[in-house]
Amino acid sequence: MDRATYDNMARIDGEHWWFVARRQIIDRLIREQVPLRSDARILEMGCGTGSNIHLLRSFGEVDAVEPDGPARELAAKRTGIEVKGGLLPDGVDLEDGAYDLIAMLDVLEHIPDDAPALKALAPKLAPGGRILVTVPAGPGLWSAHDVAHHHQRRYTAETLRAVFEGAGYRVRHLTHFNTILYPLVVAARAVGRLLKREGGDDAMPPAPLNGVLKRLFASERHWVGTRSLPFGVSLAIVAERAA
Repeated sequence: MDRATYDNMARIDGEHWWFVARRQIIDRLIREQVPLRSDARILEMGCGTGSNIHLLRSFGEVDAVEPDGPARELAAKRTGIEVKGGLLPDGVDLEDGAYDLIAMLDVLEHIPDDAPALKALAPKLAPGGRILVTVPAGPGLWSAHDVAHHHQRRYTAETLRAVFEGAGYRVRHLTHFNTILYPLVVAARAVGRLLKREGGDDAMPPAPLNGVLKRLFASERHWVGTRSLPFGVSLAIVAERAA
């Protein structure tokens, strides 16, 4: 992503409705779908500016990798942990069989070759370990936001499942989310295309609207951990290494 995108994320990720509600949804997905020991080891691949590390630390000891230098430095400063550099599939030095949970939270869509990246991570899972990945859903929602964030693709449930199974995983849970706000997002993206709007759509909204959007989005945490929602702006998948 561009430097300005990272800087904007760092400014807003503590309060913006999307970041706050997504963390609540991720929390529920982990609790429902990832059995973890009290001494679990967790890896966040592509931690950005570190906004998810505090959440992940509530489940165990966290290691993190971020290829962007300034974002990596900011993440380390915010969290107090060492953040490694490197790019998947071949440029990250990680211990085999080490991690009970690997989290890639809106990262896979940035990687040109997603299947080799997932294959490279599979040996890093401990026995019984699982990987949790979130990605943008719906190729038809492609917009200037995706271009600004340097996305390579948006996924369908079928293409996401296929890339995981092709990379040697067994899927345990797969669901859309950001479902309640889906009609609003579809309309906003359509208007943006008509107006030939450029750039991302992640500006901080006024506080009252931000609060409403946060509550609506976060309410989905009650469903996504155990149910598969049929449509939404995003997808979440939990998988383990195939036998």
